[in-house]
Amino acid sequence: MRYFSFQTHFVFLFFVTGLVGLVTQARADHPPPNFVIIFADDLGYGDLGCFGSTTIKTPNIDKMAAEGMRLTSFYAQTVCGPSRAALMTGCYPLRVAIHHNKVEVHPELHRDEITLAEVLKPAGYTSAAFGKWDLAGHKSGHYVPSLLPLHQGFDEFFGTSTSNDSHVDLMRGDDVIEKRADMRHLTRRYTDEAINFIRRSKSQPFFVYLAHTMPHVKLAVSDAFAGKSAGGLYGDVVEEIDANVGRILETLKNEGLDENTYVIFTSDNGPWYFGRSPSHLKRFGKNAVAHGGSAAPLRGAKTSTWEGGLRVPCIIRAPGKIPAGSQCDEIASTMDLMPTFAKLAATNAPTDRVIDGNDIRDLIHGVAESKSPTEAFYYYRRTRLEAVRSGKWKLHRALPIDKAWEKFSKAEDVVQTDQPLLFDLDADIGEQKDVAAEHPEIVAELLQLIEKARVDIGDGEQVGKNARFFDPHPRNL
Repeated sequence: MRYFSFQTHFVFLFFVTGLVGLVTQARADHPPPNFVIIFADDLGYGDLGCFGSTTIKTPNIDKMAAEGMRLTSFYAQTVCGPSRAALMTGCYPLRVAIHHNKVEVHPELHRDEITLAEVLKPAGYTSAAFGKWDLAGHKSGHYVPSLLPLHQGFDEFFGTSTSNDSHVDLMRGDDVIEKRADMRHLTRRYTDEAINFIRRSKSQPFFVYLAHTMPHVKLAVSDAFAGKSAGGLYGDVVEEIDANVGRILETLKNEGLDENTYVIFTSDNGPWYFGRSPSHLKRFGKNAVAHGGSAAPLRGAKTSTWEGGLRVPCIIRAPGKIPAGSQCDEIASTMDLMPTFAKLAATNAPTDRVIDGNDIRDLIHGVAESKSPTEAFYYYRRTRLEAVRSGKWKLHRALPIDKAWEKFSKAEDVVQTDQPLLFDLDADIGEQKDVAAEHPEIVAELLQLIEKARVDIGDGEQVGKNARFFDPHPRNL
């Protein structure tokens, strides 16, 4: 047995203490960055000034883009629950484990899934979720308490378990504190809570997930913004969100956190199209279309796998880190945020499971000649894999029409073909000219990618070999 003298032990302790001191000082000199994700609900690609809107004024988000980067090929999922699952886990929704392993349109995220907040926690982060959760049950008043944010890695939660289809019950932590809250004030109240959290948490690294309830319908806006936008009520709502983005950015500056905080503004999916939905036409009348936004110049809307359903506006800002006034058209998605944040925080995304997202630090930091690490992005509608993009090429599979959701698309966007459709998105962002006949080799390559995803992730009744199950019960497809 080897023994150490008192002197040797003292020297060892002195060395360790000194090393800890150096690490602590280094952390103080270069603290881990903070992260703020501002997640709009049903905001279209064309609904911001910096993405081409001429009717909706968004000066704060536009300024954020001028001081940061616009990501113009940035993807979410086609409806809200799956989109939140992808953001939180870095995975396609069909891959992640669901409560009771029953696949739903709006997944109830299994407790054994690892969220972005849980990834950051070992690195010393405190995390808070404000606004819409939608991963513990989608029907208002019906949710699984053990799947709420406090049980998924977050330290604080103020918001609602689901969307505002009819009303919003506000929660703090696990408790409902206000039934049928006045939705006109939700945007400001969520932001007030986020600002308060930022001020209280500035002495340590933090993650803020601010998921606004709107512009998902029902639309509601405070008196200060009512009737002010040329974009109607929808525009009023977006302009109020923009003003509150400005409040977040101002707080970061005032608290001395601006240069060490990555702020991301994006949307969970494309905008609703209400022109053919019987229930929405009955609810909103002949002006129903005005209750949804614009995906221009993209084709399609929420619930579709045209670009307008999943490609969303995205701005990321971090002074001194993200090149000001820059633009990136490389493929990226909400799934990339987990592995990217993990690397920025000097920690790691999970290694015991497949993660679909990639580290996109080079893209967002404007590294010269950097390319997307995403080989292919897959477009799912519910459990059905409908399209794939690789580089500039996008292929739609030949599939029957989705009878359940066709009512949420324009008539000309409800297409059934016997052959795949191929589009060059660089030349044809609106997916108007099928070039499959001119490029059979590209069609063949993309069909191979489709088959790869069907085997790996899943498709309809075909369960992917790397889809996850944490309960002993068989999956109900």
